[in-house]
Amino acid sequence: MTPPVSEKTGVLLGGSGLIGGALLYYLKTQAGGRINVLAPNSKKLSLRDPDDIRRYFEKAKPAFIINCAIAAIDSDPQLAYEINYLGTVYLAKAAQELGIPYIHLSSAAVMPNGRDLGEDDRLDLSPNLPNYTKAKLMAELTLEHMREVGELDYTTIRLGIVYGAHDHKIQGFHRLFFAIVDRSMPVLFTRQGALHSYSSARKLPYFISHVLDNRPEFSGQTFNFVDPNPVALSQLILTIKSALKLKTPREIYLPFPVAQFGMGIMARLVRLITRLGIEARMPAELMFLKNFYETQTLSAAKLRKSSFSDPEPEATIFTELPALIEYYVTRWEHLNLIEPFNKNFFAPRKRAEEFLHLPDQLLQEIHAESDLPFLKQCALIDQAEEGNQP
Repeated sequence: MTPPVSEKTGVLLGGSGLIGGALLYYLKTQAGGRINVLAPNSKKLSLRDPDDIRRYFEKAKPAFIINCAIAAIDSDPQLAYEINYLGTVYLAKAAQELGIPYIHLSSAAVMPNGRDLGEDDRLDLSPNLPNYTKAKLMAELTLEHMREVGELDYTTIRLGIVYGAHDHKIQGFHRLFFAIVDRSMPVLFTRQGALHSYSSARKLPYFISHVLDNRPEFSGQTFNFVDPNPVALSQLILTIKSALKLKTPREIYLPFPVAQFGMGIMARLVRLITRLGIEARMPAELMFLKNFYETQTLSAAKLRKSSFSDPEPEATIFTELPALIEYYVTRWEHLNLIEPFNKNFFAPRKRAEEFLHLPDQLLQEIHAESDLPFLKQCALIDQAEEGNQP
Protein backbone atom coordinates (compact mmCIF):
# COMPACT_ATOMS: atom_id res chain seq x y z
CA MET A 1 0.00 0.00 0.00
CA THR A 2 1.14 3.54 -0.74
CA PRO A 3 1.70 5.37 2.56
CA PRO A 4 -0.62 8.35 3.08
CA VAL A 5 0.80 11.82 2.46
CA SER A 6 1.57 13.51 5.78
CA GLU A 7 -0.35 16.75 6.27
CA LYS A 8 0.56 19.71 8.44
CA THR A 9 -1.67 22.62 9.31
CA GLY A 10 -0.54 26.22 9.06
CA VAL A 11 -2.20 29.56 9.78
CA LEU A 12 -2.16 32.36 7.22
CA LEU A 13 -3.05 35.91 8.26
CA GLY A 14 -4.12 38.37 5.58
CA GLY A 15 -5.54 35.79 3.19
CA SER A 16 -7.94 38.25 1.57
CA GLY A 17 -5.20 40.45 0.10
CA LEU A 18 -3.18 40.06 -3.08
CA ILE A 19 -0.21 38.33 -1.42
CA GLY A 20 -2.23 36.29 1.06
CA GLY A 21 -4.71 35.26 -1.62
CA ALA A 22 -1.94 34.01 -3.89
CA LEU A 23 -0.42 32.04 -1.00
CA LEU A 24 -3.75 30.58 0.04
CA TYR A 25 -4.51 29.42 -3.49
CA TYR A 26 -1.07 27.82 -3.90
CA LEU A 27 -1.05 26.05 -0.54
CA LYS A 28 -4.54 24.67 -1.05
CA THR A 29 -4.15 23.55 -4.67
CA GLN A 30 -0.48 22.93 -5.44
CA ALA A 31 1.11 21.75 -2.21
CA GLY A 32 0.35 18.12 -3.02
CA GLY A 33 -1.86 17.54 0.01
CA ARG A 34 1.04 18.21 2.37
CA ILE A 35 -0.42 21.37 3.86
CA ASN A 36 -3.76 22.35 5.30
CA VAL A 37 -4.19 26.10 5.63
CA LEU A 38 -6.34 28.00 8.08
CA ALA A 39 -6.96 31.60 7.00
CA PRO A 40 -9.06 33.30 9.69
CA ASN A 41 -10.43 36.73 8.89
CA SER A 42 -10.38 39.62 11.35
CA LYS A 43 -13.75 38.56 12.80
CA LYS A 44 -12.33 35.17 13.78
CA LEU A 45 -8.90 36.42 14.81
CA SER A 46 -8.18 40.07 15.50
CA LEU A 47 -4.51 41.02 15.56
CA ARG A 48 -5.46 43.89 17.84
CA ASP A 49 -6.59 41.52 20.59
CA PRO A 50 -3.85 39.44 22.28
CA ASP A 51 -6.46 37.25 24.03
CA ASP A 52 -8.03 36.52 20.65
CA ILE A 53 -4.65 35.43 19.26
CA ARG A 54 -3.86 33.39 22.38
CA ARG A 55 -7.16 31.48 22.30
CA TYR A 56 -6.93 30.80 18.57
CA PHE A 57 -3.43 29.35 18.62
CA GLU A 58 -3.93 27.37 21.81
CA LYS A 59 -6.74 25.59 19.98
CA ALA A 60 -5.28 25.38 16.45
CA LYS A 61 -1.68 24.41 17.38
CA PRO A 62 -0.41 24.95 13.80
CA ALA A 63 2.89 23.80 12.30
CA PHE A 64 3.75 27.31 11.01
CA ILE A 65 2.44 30.89 10.83
CA ILE A 66 2.57 33.20 7.80
CA ASN A 67 1.71 36.85 8.37
CA CYS A 68 0.65 38.91 5.34
CA ALA A 69 -1.84 41.07 7.24
CA ILE A 70 -1.40 44.83 7.32
CA ALA A 71 -3.47 47.85 8.20
CA ALA A 72 -4.15 50.26 5.36
CA ILE A 73 -0.99 52.21 4.56
CA ASP A 74 -2.68 55.50 5.50
CA SER A 75 -3.98 54.21 8.85
CA ASP A 76 -3.69 56.38 11.94
CA PRO A 77 -0.83 55.74 14.41
CA GLN A 78 -2.89 53.53 16.73
CA LEU A 79 -4.12 51.14 14.02
CA ALA A 80 -0.69 50.93 12.36
CA TYR A 81 0.91 50.25 15.76
CA GLU A 82 -1.62 47.64 16.85
CA ILE A 83 -1.84 45.65 13.60
CA ASN A 84 1.47 46.13 11.79
CA TYR A 85 3.67 46.07 14.87
CA LEU A 86 1.99 44.60 17.96
CA GLY A 87 0.09 42.04 15.88
CA THR A 88 3.41 40.87 14.45
CA VAL A 89 4.91 40.61 17.92
CA TYR A 90 1.95 38.64 19.30
CA LEU A 91 2.12 36.18 16.39
CA ALA A 92 5.87 35.79 16.87
CA LYS A 93 5.36 35.07 20.57
CA ALA A 94 2.76 32.42 19.71
CA ALA A 95 5.17 30.84 17.19
CA GLN A 96 8.01 30.94 19.72
CA GLU A 97 6.02 29.24 22.45
CA LEU A 98 4.70 26.61 20.03
CA GLY A 99 8.20 26.06 18.63
CA ILE A 100 7.12 26.60 15.01
CA PRO A 101 8.39 28.74 12.10
CA TYR A 102 7.08 32.26 11.65
CA ILE A 103 7.16 33.80 8.14
CA HIS A 104 6.87 37.59 8.18
CA LEU A 105 6.13 39.62 5.05
CA SER A 106 7.82 43.01 5.14
CA SER A 107 8.28 45.85 2.69
CA ALA A 108 10.91 47.86 0.86
CA ALA A 109 9.34 50.84 2.64
CA VAL A 110 11.72 50.13 5.55
CA MET A 111 14.73 50.71 3.27
CA PRO A 112 16.32 53.95 2.06
CA ASN A 113 16.45 55.07 -1.55
CA GLY A 114 19.42 53.92 -3.57
CA ARG A 115 20.61 51.22 -5.94
CA ASP A 116 21.25 47.55 -5.30
CA LEU A 117 20.22 47.70 -1.63
CA GLY A 118 21.05 44.62 0.43
CA GLU A 119 19.16 43.07 3.29
CA ASP A 120 21.22 45.05 5.83
CA ASP A 121 20.28 48.40 4.29
CA ARG A 122 17.54 49.76 6.48
CA LEU A 123 16.24 53.15 7.61
CA ASP A 124 17.02 54.46 11.08
CA LEU A 125 14.02 54.41 13.40
CA SER A 126 12.68 57.95 13.66
CA PRO A 127 9.45 59.62 14.87
CA ASN A 128 9.17 61.33 11.48
CA LEU A 129 8.70 58.12 9.49
CA PRO A 130 5.23 57.39 8.05
CA ASN A 131 3.11 55.20 10.33
CA TYR A 132 3.26 52.24 7.94
CA THR A 133 7.03 52.42 7.55
CA LYS A 134 7.66 52.93 11.26
CA ALA A 135 5.50 49.94 12.27
CA LYS A 136 7.07 47.65 9.67
CA LEU A 137 10.58 48.70 10.68
CA MET A 138 9.86 48.16 14.38
CA ALA A 139 8.43 44.72 13.58
CA GLU A 140 11.68 43.68 11.85
CA LEU A 141 13.78 44.95 14.75
CA THR A 142 11.68 43.10 17.33
CA LEU A 143 11.81 39.83 15.41
CA GLU A 144 15.61 40.07 15.37
CA HIS A 145 15.61 40.78 19.11
CA MET A 146 13.36 37.77 19.79
CA ARG A 147 15.77 35.63 17.77
CA GLU A 148 18.71 36.80 19.88
CA VAL A 149 17.07 36.33 23.29
CA GLY A 150 14.70 33.43 22.61
CA GLU A 151 15.85 31.72 19.39
CA LEU A 152 12.68 32.60 17.48
CA ASP A 153 12.52 30.59 14.24
CA TYR A 154 11.49 33.32 11.82
CA THR A 155 12.14 34.44 8.25
CA THR A 156 11.48 37.99 7.04
CA ILE A 157 10.70 38.42 3.35
CA ARG A 158 10.95 41.95 2.01
CA LEU A 159 8.90 42.78 -1.08
CA GLY A 160 9.27 45.54 -3.63
CA ILE A 161 6.31 46.80 -5.66
CA VAL A 162 4.01 43.78 -5.80
CA TYR A 163 2.18 42.85 -9.00
CA GLY A 164 -0.28 40.08 -9.71
CA ALA A 165 -3.86 39.24 -10.63
CA HIS A 166 -6.88 38.70 -8.39
CA ASP A 167 -6.40 41.75 -6.18
CA HIS A 168 -9.92 42.98 -5.42
CA LYS A 169 -8.66 46.29 -4.04
CA ILE A 170 -7.22 49.13 -6.08
CA GLN A 171 -3.96 49.74 -4.25
CA GLY A 172 -0.22 49.76 -4.74
CA PHE A 173 0.84 49.09 -8.32
CA HIS A 174 -2.78 48.57 -9.29
CA ARG A 175 -3.60 52.15 -8.23
CA LEU A 176 -1.06 53.35 -10.80
CA PHE A 177 -2.45 50.91 -13.36
CA PHE A 178 -6.01 52.12 -12.71
CA ALA A 179 -4.98 55.76 -13.15
CA ILE A 180 -3.63 54.92 -16.61
CA VAL A 181 -6.67 52.87 -17.63
CA ASP A 182 -9.04 55.54 -16.25
CA ARG A 183 -7.17 58.24 -18.24
CA SER A 184 -6.70 60.24 -15.04
CA MET A 185 -2.91 60.50 -15.47
CA PRO A 186 -2.30 63.22 -18.08
CA VAL A 187 1.51 63.24 -17.77
CA LEU A 188 4.23 61.19 -16.08
CA PHE A 189 4.44 61.64 -12.30
CA THR A 190 8.06 60.52 -12.17
CA ARG A 191 11.45 61.51 -13.50
CA GLN A 192 13.33 59.93 -16.35
CA GLY A 193 15.54 57.11 -15.08
CA ALA A 194 13.79 56.49 -11.74
CA LEU A 195 14.08 52.72 -11.13
CA HIS A 196 12.23 50.39 -8.75
CA SER A 197 12.18 46.69 -7.88
CA TYR A 198 9.10 44.56 -8.47
CA SER A 199 7.90 41.38 -6.73
CA SER A 200 5.71 38.71 -8.32
CA ALA A 201 2.75 37.62 -6.18
CA ARG A 202 2.53 34.48 -8.33
CA LYS A 203 6.12 33.38 -7.63
CA LEU A 204 6.17 34.21 -3.91
CA PRO A 205 4.29 31.06 -2.77
CA TYR A 206 7.01 28.86 -4.30
CA PHE A 207 9.63 30.67 -2.24
CA ILE A 208 7.65 30.50 1.00
CA SER A 209 7.01 26.77 0.47
CA HIS A 210 10.75 26.28 -0.05
CA VAL A 211 11.54 28.36 3.05
CA LEU A 212 9.21 26.22 5.17
CA ASP A 213 10.81 23.02 3.89
CA ASN A 214 14.38 24.22 4.50
CA ARG A 215 14.36 25.88 7.91
CA PRO A 216 18.07 25.50 8.80
CA GLU A 217 19.08 27.62 5.81
CA PHE A 218 16.40 30.30 6.14
CA SER A 219 15.79 30.56 9.88
CA GLY A 220 16.68 33.93 11.37
CA GLN A 221 17.27 35.42 7.91
CA THR A 222 15.90 38.32 5.88
CA PHE A 223 15.56 38.04 2.11
CA ASN A 224 14.71 40.58 -0.58
CA PHE A 225 12.21 38.78 -2.82
CA VAL A 226 12.28 40.80 -6.03
CA ASP A 227 12.72 40.24 -9.73
CA PRO A 228 16.44 40.40 -10.62
CA ASN A 229 16.16 43.39 -12.97
CA PRO A 230 14.80 46.76 -11.79
CA VAL A 231 12.23 48.60 -13.89
CA ALA A 232 12.04 52.24 -14.97
CA LEU A 233 8.66 53.55 -13.82
CA SER A 234 8.30 55.71 -16.93
CA GLN A 235 8.98 52.72 -19.19
CA LEU A 236 6.33 50.66 -17.40
CA ILE A 237 3.72 53.42 -17.63
CA LEU A 238 4.39 53.99 -21.33
CA THR A 239 4.29 50.25 -22.02
CA ILE A 240 0.84 49.98 -20.41
CA LYS A 241 -0.29 53.03 -22.37
CA SER A 242 0.94 51.48 -25.63
CA ALA A 243 -0.69 48.11 -24.91
CA LEU A 244 -4.04 49.80 -24.31
CA LYS A 245 -3.63 52.12 -27.31
CA LEU A 246 -4.24 55.22 -25.19
CA LYS A 247 -3.22 58.81 -25.89
CA THR A 248 -2.37 59.61 -22.28
CA PRO A 249 -0.29 59.96 -20.28
CA ARG A 250 1.83 62.14 -22.50
CA GLU A 251 5.58 61.57 -22.34
CA ILE A 252 6.05 64.72 -20.29
CA TYR A 253 7.85 64.43 -16.95
CA LEU A 254 6.12 66.53 -14.31
CA PRO A 255 8.71 67.96 -11.87
CA PHE A 256 8.26 66.80 -8.29
CA PRO A 257 7.69 70.33 -6.81
CA VAL A 258 4.86 70.87 -9.30
CA ALA A 259 3.36 67.44 -8.54
CA GLN A 260 3.63 68.13 -4.81
CA PHE A 261 1.93 71.51 -5.21
CA GLY A 262 -0.87 69.95 -7.25
CA MET A 263 -1.41 67.23 -4.65
CA GLY A 264 -1.65 69.89 -1.95
CA ILE A 265 -4.42 71.68 -3.85
CA MET A 266 -6.25 68.38 -4.40
CA ALA A 267 -5.99 67.52 -0.71
CA ARG A 268 -7.59 70.85 0.23
CA LEU A 269 -10.40 70.25 -2.28
CA VAL A 270 -11.02 66.78 -0.84
CA ARG A 271 -11.27 68.23 2.68
CA LEU A 272 -13.77 70.83 1.41
CA ILE A 273 -15.87 68.16 -0.32
CA THR A 274 -15.84 66.05 2.84
CA ARG A 275 -17.21 68.97 4.87
CA LEU A 276 -20.13 69.12 2.44
CA GLY A 277 -21.07 65.59 3.46
CA ILE A 278 -19.65 63.81 0.42
CA GLU A 279 -17.28 60.93 1.16
CA ALA A 280 -13.93 61.52 -0.54
CA ARG A 281 -10.29 60.81 0.16
CA MET A 282 -6.95 61.03 -1.57
CA PRO A 283 -5.32 57.75 -2.69
CA ALA A 284 -3.21 56.45 0.18
CA GLU A 285 -0.28 55.76 -2.15
CA LEU A 286 0.25 59.51 -2.62
CA MET A 287 2.02 59.62 0.74
CA PHE A 288 4.86 57.97 -1.18
CA LEU A 289 4.71 60.46 -4.08
CA LYS A 290 8.37 61.41 -3.59
CA ASN A 291 9.34 57.76 -4.08
CA PHE A 292 7.95 57.93 -7.64
CA TYR A 293 10.79 60.33 -8.39
CA GLU A 294 13.57 58.50 -6.53
CA THR A 295 15.40 55.29 -7.42
CA GLN A 296 15.12 52.37 -5.02
CA THR A 297 16.31 48.98 -6.24
CA LEU A 298 16.77 45.91 -4.05
CA SER A 299 19.54 43.40 -4.56
CA ALA A 300 18.43 39.82 -5.26
CA ALA A 301 21.99 38.47 -4.80
CA LYS A 302 21.26 36.74 -1.48
CA LEU A 303 18.15 35.12 -2.96
CA ARG A 304 20.11 33.89 -5.99
CA LYS A 305 22.81 32.37 -3.77
CA SER A 306 20.25 30.45 -1.72
CA SER A 307 18.99 26.95 -2.56
CA PHE A 308 15.77 28.38 -4.00
CA SER A 309 15.33 28.15 -7.78
CA ASP A 310 13.05 30.61 -9.53
CA PRO A 311 10.33 28.48 -11.19
CA GLU A 312 9.92 31.04 -14.00
CA PRO A 313 13.09 33.11 -14.29
CA GLU A 314 11.93 34.63 -17.57
CA ALA A 315 8.68 35.98 -16.06
CA THR A 316 8.71 39.72 -15.25
CA ILE A 317 6.23 42.53 -14.84
CA PHE A 318 6.44 43.06 -18.62
CA THR A 319 5.75 39.45 -19.58
CA GLU A 320 2.83 39.40 -17.12
CA LEU A 321 1.28 42.65 -18.41
CA PRO A 322 -1.03 41.07 -21.04
CA ALA A 323 -2.65 38.80 -18.45
CA LEU A 324 -2.84 41.61 -15.87
CA ILE A 325 -4.42 43.97 -18.39
CA GLU A 326 -6.99 41.39 -19.44
CA TYR A 327 -7.91 40.55 -15.85
CA TYR A 328 -8.13 44.06 -14.42
CA VAL A 329 -9.69 45.84 -17.38
CA THR A 330 -12.40 43.17 -17.54
CA ARG A 331 -13.00 43.41 -13.78
CA TRP A 332 -13.13 47.20 -13.72
CA GLU A 333 -15.48 47.23 -16.71
CA HIS A 334 -17.81 44.78 -14.97
CA LEU A 335 -17.82 47.00 -11.86
CA ASN A 336 -18.52 50.10 -13.99
CA LEU A 337 -15.35 51.74 -12.69
CA ILE A 338 -14.08 52.53 -16.18
CA GLU A 339 -15.64 53.13 -19.59
CA PRO A 340 -15.72 50.06 -21.84
CA PHE A 341 -12.70 49.63 -24.08
CA ASN A 342 -12.73 49.14 -27.83
CA LYS A 343 -14.52 45.86 -28.49
CA ASN A 344 -11.87 44.88 -31.05
CA PHE A 345 -9.26 45.14 -28.33
CA PHE A 346 -11.20 43.69 -25.47
CA ALA A 347 -14.05 41.43 -26.59
CA PRO A 348 -16.54 40.49 -23.84
CA ARG A 349 -17.49 36.89 -23.40
CA LYS A 350 -20.29 35.64 -25.60
CA ARG A 351 -22.64 34.85 -22.74
CA ALA A 352 -22.15 38.26 -21.20
CA GLU A 353 -23.40 39.68 -24.51
CA GLU A 354 -26.36 37.31 -24.42
CA PHE A 355 -27.10 38.36 -20.84
CA LEU A 356 -27.16 41.98 -22.01
CA HIS A 357 -29.12 41.60 -25.25
CA LEU A 358 -30.71 38.11 -25.35
CA PRO A 359 -31.63 37.09 -21.79
CA ASP A 360 -34.45 34.76 -22.94
CA GLN A 361 -32.07 32.84 -25.19
CA LEU A 362 -29.46 32.59 -22.44
CA LEU A 363 -32.10 31.37 -19.97
CA GLN A 364 -33.06 28.53 -22.31
CA GLU A 365 -29.40 27.57 -22.82
CA ILE A 366 -28.78 27.39 -19.07
CA HIS A 367 -31.96 25.36 -18.55
CA ALA A 368 -30.89 22.92 -21.26
CA GLU A 369 -27.58 22.42 -19.46
CA SER A 370 -29.10 21.95 -16.00
CA ASP A 371 -28.88 18.14 -16.12
CA LEU A 372 -25.16 18.09 -16.99
CA PRO A 373 -22.75 16.91 -14.26
CA PHE A 374 -21.31 19.68 -12.13
CA LEU A 375 -19.05 18.06 -9.52
CA LYS A 376 -16.44 15.66 -10.90
CA GLN A 377 -17.44 12.92 -8.49
CA CYS A 378 -16.25 10.03 -10.64
CA ALA A 379 -12.83 11.58 -11.15
CA LEU A 380 -12.46 12.20 -7.43
CA ILE A 381 -13.38 8.60 -6.66
CA ASP A 382 -10.86 7.36 -9.21
CA GLN A 383 -8.12 9.51 -7.68
CA ALA A 384 -8.92 8.21 -4.21
CA GLU A 385 -8.79 4.64 -5.42
CA GLU A 386 -5.44 5.27 -7.16
CA GLY A 387 -4.04 6.62 -3.89
CA ASN A 388 -4.93 3.36 -2.17
CA GLN A 389 -3.35 1.08 -4.75
CA PRO A 390 -0.44 -1.03 -3.54
